[in-house]
Amino acid sequence: MKKIVLLLVPLLAFIASAFGGDMLQAGKKPESAQATGDESHETAEPAKAGPEPAAEGHDAPAADAGHGDAGHGEATEGEGQLDWFKFPSQFFVPILRNGTPTAIMVLTLTVEMPSSARPRIEAQEHRLRDALLNALLIEANTGGFDGNFTADPAQQRLRSALLAAAQAAAGSDVQRILIEDIGRQEQ
Repeated sequence: MKKIVLLLVPLLAFIASAFGGDMLQAGKKPESAQATGDESHETAEPAKAGPEPAAEGHDAPAADAGHGDAGHGEATEGEGQLDWFKFPSQFFVPILRNGTPTAIMVLTLTVEMPSSARPRIEAQEHRLRDALLNALLIEANTGGFDGNFTADPAQQRLRSALLAAAQAAAGSDVQRILIEDIGRQEQ
């Protein structure tokens, strides 16, 4: 009897985990169907819950409206077709005071663009990285990372400077620069 129980417990655990995996996977199917545009009769009802993610896409152009109208005409045409390019490595920006490094800013940046522009943006990765690093160094040298650099006015100024630098380097395909991570490491 003990041997049968030792064989049944792992078998029951396997069956329960497979059932749980199917249950979790079933929750993800409507999202993948929405992403590809293939909706069956089973996923038609969850697709109605889709306006919440779409609302995020509508917020992005509305938030960009404060940055000016340059390069944002395409945002309304391709709202559902936005793509993001995340730089594979972080940006490290030294903060110097009187010629001595006092801190290092570490940032993770992502470029928001129409999905049709992704190949062009990826081809210009090095040019974009150089332009963004130059804008970050200017920000560091003018005191942009001093004090409360996470306050909204400071973040808006930083985003505007990064967007202007990215659009100068890669054109109007760049719609936004997203700051995913930002930190300051004192030395």
